[in-house]
Order: sequence, then structure tokens, then C-alpha cells
Amino acid sequence: MKTKTIHISQKLEKFGIFFGLSLIIIIIILAIFAPFISPHDPFEINVQNKMAAASSEYPFGTDNLGRCIFSRVLYGARYSLAYAGILLSIMLAISIPLGLLCGYIGGKFDLIIMGIADAVMAFPSTIVALAVAGLLGPSAQNLIIALSCVWWASYTRLIRGMTLEIKEKEFILAAKGSGCSTIKILLRYILKNMLSPLCVLAALEIGIIILSIAGFSFIGLGAQPPTPEWGVMMNDYKDYIQLYPQLMLYPGLFIAITVMGFSLFGSGLKSFLKRRDSA
Repeated sequence: MKTKTIHISQKLEKFGIFFGLSLIIIIIILAIFAPFISPHDPFEINVQNKMAAASSEYPFGTDNLGRCIFSRVLYGARYSLAYAGILLSIMLAISIPLGLLCGYIGGKFDLIIMGIADAVMAFPSTIVALAVAGLLGPSAQNLIIALSCVWWASYTRLIRGMTLEIKEKEFILAAKGSGCSTIKILLRYILKNMLSPLCVLAALEIGIIILSIAGFSFIGLGAQPPTPEWGVMMNDYKDYIQLYPQLMLYPGLFIAITVMGFSLFGSGLKSFLKRRDSA
């Protein structure tokens, strides 16, 4: 019975990785080739053709300004993935060096950085991000700065914890005994052994980041019209939800598919790596 349960679990794990990765690849392909797939310019306004039904020319119909919804959704994948990728890169660029140094060196540096991180994490991250984004002004760039100012703390603490665990391993002690420099130990031995969990973290978090960026854009603190970003589109179309619910359905559906893809892939990859390490 136990063997059968493990076999089913492994099948679900493989399905999650394969299906999630398939969704991610499809969305990325649509984003990259949006200029070639889109039948119309996503910014082109044609008021005479507003609220047109779905057709061969307009696969998802048109919006209140006569813009092609299908084209805007495809370009929305470009903006959403780009914003999420930039934000994740900034957070990792901040948290990886700080987390490594705090965990390995410790001392006053660790106390100061962790004190700042604890202070940032003491407040609800969404409220702080809203405040920072509101002070800086509504734009995608300012939203990325605001979220980076808030989310780096939890990432830094997580990487610090992994560093504290890895630095007690025998191969680290052997590297110290052989005269390896601190930089070499941090990069070649500690960071290298962190790559797998960091990949899992990135896969799980990028879906949350996309959802958060779309949410902030929806309330007007992220990307601004006429940018065809998914959150902006949902905000533009919210007044038409009763008469034309499909206007919000398409960007919302793409957000759900993208987030689901990254979540399934990240969860499956996490289970696979956990099973591999315990084998």
C-alpha cells in the first residue's frame, strides 16, 4: 500500500512539473512572439468598432475604445513577465549577498542587517508597499522599487538561514582548512549548494509576484494606461463587468494560467528535490 502511494505521489509530481512547465513555456512563447502573433496594434484605437464580438479578425473581440483584446492580452504577457522578472532579479541581487554575508560572517554586520530586516518585516508588507508606491507615484518602475524595498527582508532572512546550515557541513570545514578564501567558499561551496532551493523559491515566488503586480496595477499604483498590462486591463474594464464580463475574463484567465503554471512547476520541483535529497 505504501509503495502504491509513493508511486502515485511520484506520478503527480512529474505531472505537476511537466504541466506547469508546459504552461510557462506557452506563455513565454506568446510573450516573445506577440508582435508576430497579434493581429493588431494593441494601442490602436478605433471607436467606431468598439465592443465588437469575437471574430476571425478580433479573436477576443474589442474593448470600449475599439482596441483588439487578443493583441492586448498577448502584449500583456510581455509586460507582466518582464516586470516580475525584473523585480525578482532585484530582490535576489539584494538578498543573496546580504544573506550569505550575514550567515557566514555574523557579528555586528549580521545584527545590523537582521535588525533592519526585522523592522521591515514587522509591518504588513502590502501596507508598506502601498505607502511607498503612493509616495513615489503611480508607475510600474515605482511599484518595482516599492516592492523591492519590502520583500528583500524575508528573502535575506531565508538565505541567511540556509547559509548557517550549509556552513556547518564538513566540506566547508575542509575548505577552510585548505586555505580557501571567504569569497571562494561563499560562491563555490555555499551558493552552489543553494542553487536548487533558490530555483524552487524563484519558481514559486514569480507567480505571486505576477499576481501582486497585477493587483497593484488594478488599483492604479502600478503600470498606467494605455499600457496593455493584465492588471491595467482589468482596471480599465471593471466598469463594464455586468454588460461585457468577457473584457475582464481574458486578462484574468491569463493571470490565473500563468500563476498556476509557476505554482505547479515550483511545487513539483520542490517535491522532486526533497525526495532526491532524502534518497
